[in-house]
Amino acid sequence: MNALRHLLCVVGARPNFIKIAPIMAALRESSIRAELIHTGQHYDVAMNDTFFQQLEIPAPDVSLGVGSGSHAQQTAEVMKGFDAVLDRSAADGVLVVGDVNSTIACALVAAKRDVRVIHVEAGLRSGDRRMPEEVNRVLTDQISDLLFTTERSALDNLRREGIDERRVHFVGNVMIDTLFRCRKRAVPPRESLGKAGYEGALERIEKEGYVLLTLHRPSNVDDPETLRGLLSAIGELSERIPFVFPVHPRTRSRIEALGLGALLASSRIFALPPLGYLETLGLMQQARWVMTDSGGLQEETTALQVPCLTLREHTERPITVTEGSNRIVGVAPAAVVRAATDLLEAKAFPGRVPELWDGQSAKRIVAVLENPQSFLPF
Repeated sequence: MNALRHLLCVVGARPNFIKIAPIMAALRESSIRAELIHTGQHYDVAMNDTFFQQLEIPAPDVSLGVGSGSHAQQTAEVMKGFDAVLDRSAADGVLVVGDVNSTIACALVAAKRDVRVIHVEAGLRSGDRRMPEEVNRVLTDQISDLLFTTERSALDNLRREGIDERRVHFVGNVMIDTLFRCRKRAVPPRESLGKAGYEGALERIEKEGYVLLTLHRPSNVDDPETLRGLLSAIGELSERIPFVFPVHPRTRSRIEALGLGALLASSRIFALPPLGYLETLGLMQQARWVMTDSGGLQEETTALQVPCLTLREHTERPITVTEGSNRIVGVAPAAVVRAATDLLEAKAFPGRVPELWDGQSAKRIVAVLENPQSFLPF
């Protein structure tokens, strides 16, 4: 198999930016020519620019500007746009990260054109096929030539699905590469709260501590009863500890549409606009604990050894529970309050940083990519 010469690296959504940053940096030191393709799946210009600047990602070589739409519409538009990119390119490899619509769309286009597909963050499974991301994960792995995993249990999932384990390389977690590289530059919570107009709350936050809350998954914010229950639980808990809540645009629009704003009216819930990576990192590493439905924050809190309560029924990142400081608590208000009460009563979650989450994962990926023997014929 010929050595890889020209690689297209695909990003589409903000979690992708965190994963691609160390890979692009490592590729700059390699023999492989790398171009960055931004599909525009997340299309907020200000937030995109903030992430690219803070993570020191080079400007995209190509921006498709796909924007929003249903899963089918968005995937189709990415496929059409990326197909045109491959028409003009002599690339012999496409690298995709994570599990968003851009991931499966570009992988599928490349596979149909006999261009090698590399999937970073392969083999993660929640077991819940109702999650669009789970479908994207499974299908992307099936058509990938090389699969890079973040935890050893991912190989078991891939074996069960009939994937040749010689295509699989355990390299660790590139998100943690970014976290370790950026940790010293994290924006202090005092600064983020001050910019949002909460200067008067700073003394309270520093005295009592706070919980960092993020909430964005459709299963949580699109269902009125689930969202109402979660916000009620948060309101109840805020009487005992303040909450800092950067509100995702999707979540904000659902809260407004459903008339649930009163549930966030507590003077101890500090609603912030969407934040950049460095602002979020600063809030996360100083929080008493984190409550989230984000996959990435489960991993980042594990690396930081900050307790995390995950507001979902399943996780595709089991190592954050078996080895880290994460607990899956579901979305029932009583269960959420009970788990948070344990932490208020100092029942800390023991945990450790998982194997190969050491800040060197991107370098391991590029070392494999530079080895032609890594690519087995299908």
